Amino acid sequence: MDHTTARERLDSMLAELDRSIRVLTGEPVAVRERSAADAGSDLTEADRAQAMLDVAVAQRRAVVNALRRIDDGVYGECVDCGKPVPEGRLEARPEAARCVQCQSKQERRR
Repeated sequence: MDHTTARERLDSMLAELDRSIRVLTGEPVAVRERSAADAGSDLTEADRAQAMLDVAVAQRRAVVNALRRIDDGVYGECVDCGKPVPEGRLEARPEAARCVQCQSKQERRR
């Protein structure tokens, strides 16, 4: 993927992630009376919202890092081994920082 196309896609992703993060961190629109049962479901909803926020923030970080790699002239190179990240991987995940092999190693370490 050429750098211009990658930057456009990453900028679009960044804008969408910023919107999602604002929604997830925003104040509730309406306040309602809560029963004891509601308190339990609110905790679950809060946990779910926090999980979505965590994912969005991590995704945003990956997009910003990809934009930096474009600026540094190393976009499309694996951050671990330096080999090219396959074109198909960048098409599917423009924020990808690693080749498939290094990404698999990274995921096994977790």
